[in-house]
Amino acid sequence: MPIREETLRSLYGEMVEWRRYLHRHPELSFQEFKTSSWIAEKLEAWGLEVTRGVAGTGIVARLRGGRPGRTIALRADIDALPIQDEKTCEYASTVPGVMHACGHDGHTAELLAVARYYSLHREETAGTRVFLFQPAEEVLPGGAVGMIAAGALEGVDAVYGVHLWSPFPYGVVATRPGPLMASPDEFEAEILGRGGHGGLPHQSADAIVAGAHLVVALQTIVSRNVDPLESAVVSVGRLSAGGARNVIADRCQVEGTVRTFTPEARALVRQRLEEVARHIGAMHGTEARMTYFEGYPPVVNDAAEVERFFKVASELLEPGEARRCDPIMAGEDFSYYLRERPGCFFFVGAGREDGTSAPHHHPRFDIDERAMLTAARLLVGIADDSAEDTRR
Repeated sequence: MPIREETLRSLYGEMVEWRRYLHRHPELSFQEFKTSSWIAEKLEAWGLEVTRGVAGTGIVARLRGGRPGRTIALRADIDALPIQDEKTCEYASTVPGVMHACGHDGHTAELLAVARYYSLHREETAGTRVFLFQPAEEVLPGGAVGMIAAGALEGVDAVYGVHLWSPFPYGVVATRPGPLMASPDEFEAEILGRGGHGGLPHQSADAIVAGAHLVVALQTIVSRNVDPLESAVVSVGRLSAGGARNVIADRCQVEGTVRTFTPEARALVRQRLEEVARHIGAMHGTEARMTYFEGYPPVVNDAAEVERFFKVASELLEPGEARRCDPIMAGEDFSYYLRERPGCFFFVGAGREDGTSAPHHHPRFDIDERAMLTAARLLVGIADDSAEDTRR
């Protein structure tokens, strides 16, 4: 059916209200109890079939349209981050040390608006819509795994998701076929040395020196081991050791992240991390114990579904607003849904045109709220087009 633009526009004020409520009341991963209840109450009031407590705090809601068609799932993540909100605005977080610093409040608000839209046009809707309000996108192993295990995708033919993205300005939407986002693995190296007096280093095995050398050596993995035509990132985000200026530390922690797009690159980087750590530790008379945590798989879009995205975007947006983007080294557990069903994950620009928006996971992160309406329009357009697609 053609999109009822007047209905979506009429919901924009509520979208903003919902998003700001969520921004003031954020909850961490797997702790989204109030958020989940708040969402479920709205969906139930609109007449959807609601299942609460999926994967702990997730929600699966179904709306059966009045016309025949396929079953289409749409997903939003609902969790916040352990970051202190430093914005000065009326909707700043009221929870100390917790904020929506990645746009999940906007994702939830726009998907609520889409659910409300379909509840108002139920008889005109082809097929079934499944709304996935997923917990814990921000922590490994991610909430998507539990949602799928609980049957969230049963009967679903295709699945779509959107990320409001501040690096892209408002008015731009983007995606690409194949690998879109990387696998976000993590590692911890614990270096065990022999502490001692800072003035007598020869009687010790300095864990800090070994840790410093390890940080530098890890930078050679991508530059000297990974094929230059392959993409990979190794970043150290934390180095901690010692407790006094005149004491040689007996322990050092080195923690970081690995980003790759292919299983081969992932395996190679992991192997080299473990080898480099072991040899650096031995070289300095210490022992390095590497622990590796595999994160989400890469987000890999179905090529045909990406074509659908650009087709729908060309019909709904102005020329030039829909673009093919380069792969992005951030990670997303939407990848698990795409391993189970064909679908597409895409970005909707929510940043300032001058590029001065705070990045994701920043204490002053915010979005251009108009992007929520763009995202809602695209979700409805893609879901409708997919539901009526008899070729798939």
